[in-house]
Amino acid sequence: MNEKLFMRIKLDIIGFVLMIIALALAANLVAVTPSSVTQTAMTTSPFVYSFNTSGILNETGSLLESSSPYWWINSGGQLIMDGGIGATMQGTAPLLNPWRVAYAAANPVDTDNGTHPQNLFRLITKSQWDTVRAESSFYIVRDNFSSSPNRNESNGLLLFNRYKDSQTLYYTGVRVDGTAVIKKKYRGTYYTMAQKPVFAGTYNAPKDTKNLLPHQTWFALRSETRTNTDGNVTLALFMRYIGSNTWTKLLEATDSGQYGGTIPITGSGSAGIRTDFMDVRIDSFRLENLP
Repeated sequence: MNEKLFMRIKLDIIGFVLMIIALALAANLVAVTPSSVTQTAMTTSPFVYSFNTSGILNETGSLLESSSPYWWINSGGQLIMDGGIGATMQGTAPLLNPWRVAYAAANPVDTDNGTHPQNLFRLITKSQWDTVRAESSFYIVRDNFSSSPNRNESNGLLLFNRYKDSQTLYYTGVRVDGTAVIKKKYRGTYYTMAQKPVFAGTYNAPKDTKNLLPHQTWFALRSETRTNTDGNVTLALFMRYIGSNTWTKLLEATDSGQYGGTIPITGSGSAGIRTDFMDVRIDSFRLENLP
């Protein structure tokens, strides 16, 4: 047999065996039996999660399967908690990391062939909140400038508001193109409620190799979501740098049904965090009912 062909077959067999092993490990991560289902913890306002219990929370297919009484990761592989800080997966996932294997098979395009599951990080509270203030602090460690067609100017650091499911929610936050944004997603369709430039610089849409958001420094985002007496919903977005006591209001918008004729998203829903194509650290997450 040709020596080069033999080596290629040998490497293919080794690669196949390693993939089977990693897939088995991934299956163990997400397998859930009825006795392992963790109930949602009773939470009161204010609710503060400080990430002070070290460990790793793995992504699961449903909220009920999550091993945390407080959180559900429905995308991004893992939430890593250490020393009072939460974080997405960091850097390139090791070759046999189960989430690298799982994402290489399920979504290679958005995760650089599985090497960066954190490109699609979604962290959602198990508890439900209605008229509420949400806030958290963020530190961008590095960017993952993926070739994915979904890496674009709309990516950013975002707070989920009234998350009913992945298709219906509000979100507020800051984008890699340097703008602040309030958006509505209703039955899968996005509507921009408010947007304005906040950070200096030029972003060459749709796929620049830069991120205009602050890096290597902590800053905090706050959202407020209210249902008004007329049934309309008002959202506001604030920001402050760590070390400052001043919150700056960036945007405010009211949903009165003008976005594609869709009704305002009322009633309680989950809160949470979304990050796109970045390695991010998170310091504390706070929710408080508003009067």
